[in-house]
Amino acid sequence: MLGIDLCDILSEDYDVVGVDIEEGDISSVSETRELVERISPEIVIHCAAYTDVDKSESEIERALVVNGQGTRNVALACKGIGSALLYVSTDYVFDGKSDRPYTETDVPAPIGAYGASKLEGERHIQGLLSNFFIVRTSWLFGLHGRNFVDTIIGLGQDRDSIEVVDDQVGCPTFTRDLGFALSVVVRSKNYGIYHVCNSERCSWYDFATEILRLWGNSEAKVVPVETARLKRPAARPPFSVLDTSLFERTFGFSLRSWREALAEYLELKKAREARGTHW
Repeated sequence: MLGIDLCDILSEDYDVVGVDIEEGDISSVSETRELVERISPEIVIHCAAYTDVDKSESEIERALVVNGQGTRNVALACKGIGSALLYVSTDYVFDGKSDRPYTETDVPAPIGAYGASKLEGERHIQGLLSNFFIVRTSWLFGLHGRNFVDTIIGLGQDRDSIEVVDDQVGCPTFTRDLGFALSVVVRSKNYGIYHVCNSERCSWYDFATEILRLWGNSEAKVVPVETARLKRPAARPPFSVLDTSLFERTFGFSLRSWREALAEYLELKKAREARGTHW
C-alpha cells in the first residue's frame, strides 16, 4: 500500500527499484545482502513488515523474524555498502497511557507483540547505522491495499449497524501524503527519528462515521463501543497520537488533516469504480 505510492512519487526524480517478497525475503540475511549489493542504492526505504496486529500475538516468532531480524538484515546490508536507510515504524511502539501526543524522545513501551517487534527493528537500526531515518506513522489507508476505510464501506453495504471502538484515539494517515513526506525526508541529511501523520486526531468511531458520511449510499448506523467488548487478541494503545512538530520544524510543512485526505481518497475510489477499474 505504501510501497507502490512511494515508487510512483519517487520515480519522478529518482531511479527507483521496487522490491516485493518474490524478489527478496528480508528474513534471509544472505538473500537480503545479495539483493542490496546487486542494486547498490544510495538509500533503502524499508516498508516491508508483518503487520497483522492480532495474529502477531499467536505468531510472535514470525513477527519478530520479519520486523526484528528482517530489519537487522536490511540494516546490515545497508552498512555493507554504505547506504542510508529509512525505516517505516509505528505508533504501536507506545503504550497509549500518555495524556499528550507522543514525541520522538518519549520512551517506547509497546503493549503488544506487533509493537514490540517493530521496536526491535528500530533498535537494530540505531545500533548498526548512523545514516538512518526512522519514521513512525499511524492508521494507514491508501489506494493499493486492504484498509479500514474500505472495510467500513463494505460493512456499510451489508449491515444495518457497525460497532466501532470509540476509546482508541490516533491519527489516520493517507499513504499518498505520507509518501510525499518521505520523499522530502530522503532528500535531506537530517537523520534521526520523526513522527509523520495527517493532522488532527480522532477515534476509530469518529473515523468510521466520517467515512460513511462522505461515501454516502449507506443507511448503516455506526455504534460506538468500548474496546473490551470486541475481545480482540492484541491489546491496542488507547491513545497513540503522534506529535509531528519536530518533522514540521525540520522540513517546513505539515500534512493536511485526515478529513481532507479521506475526502480525496474517496473521490479517487469513486472515480475508479465509475470506470470499472480496480486498484
